[in-house]
Amino acid sequence: MTREALRLQEAQDRTAHWRRWGPYLAERQWGTVREDYSPYGTAWEFFPHDHARSRAYRWGEDGIAGITDNHGRLCLALALWNGRDPILKERLFGLTGSEGNHGEDVKEYYFYLDSTPTHSYMKYLYKYPQAEFPYGTLVAENRRRDRHAPEFELIDTGAFDEDRYFDVVVEYAKAAPDDILVRVTATNRGPEAAELQLLPTLWYRNTWTWDGSDRPTLSAGGDTGAHAVIAGAHASLGARWLYCEGAPELLFAENDTNGQRLFGLANARPYVKDSINDYVVAGRTDAVNPEQSG
Repeated sequence: MTREALRLQEAQDRTAHWRRWGPYLAERQWGTVREDYSPYGTAWEFFPHDHARSRAYRWGEDGIAGITDNHGRLCLALALWNGRDPILKERLFGLTGSEGNHGEDVKEYYFYLDSTPTHSYMKYLYKYPQAEFPYGTLVAENRRRDRHAPEFELIDTGAFDEDRYFDVVVEYAKAAPDDILVRVTATNRGPEAAELQLLPTLWYRNTWTWDGSDRPTLSAGGDTGAHAVIAGAHASLGARWLYCEGAPELLFAENDTNGQRLFGLANARPYVKDSINDYVVAGRTDAVNPEQSG
């Protein structure tokens, strides 16, 4: 019997919860019926992509190459920045039904390369342009075309000309049901050196806003010498730790809606959902929590 067959048997017998963590994180939560509270069912307009970085979801989360537990409580995904985009690349972008000349359509290049049945090993590839991601061009050109014309794709914008892009591979390997190694490998396919910032992101789904449950916490958990540590505490998941190789800068914010940006309302707490975006992209050093907790 192979090791994966043994894991499957243990999962079936409920002696080891090998399927607790897996690729259950949505690629896109914005613009879906899951988050639609509009009076006329206009899900695409009620929660657009422009809101996603600033607005807390209720029923799920999203991310690139992400994993979460089987109840969607704690999530891990990869954010990226090429030094040119107006926002962090935290989730997949696409066109809504009214924007695409052939309807709803994702405008990214990503590939699920491998996964065992228990998700003891997973591999994912994302292709990230080094040029500024053409959000506006994709929307404008596809809106201009009628349904008889071909779709205007990301590669048609010139974003991948001269192979100026990164191949970003994310791998997950489980030593035990709750012991997971994450490896991120970025390869510059272009002819010259180019900037790429990698931001593995750990966060809890916001349940406290909706049901009054206790707010979980993430905080800097000390330095082992070889690793920086983030410690998490959750009422049902218990204590969890993320060990980061080397000495990366740790950034902390809250998974709360930025009401000031979206609705002109004062925020009840500082360091809201888009704070890390503002720190990295806009250079706002006061955007993240100096106490290193969130």
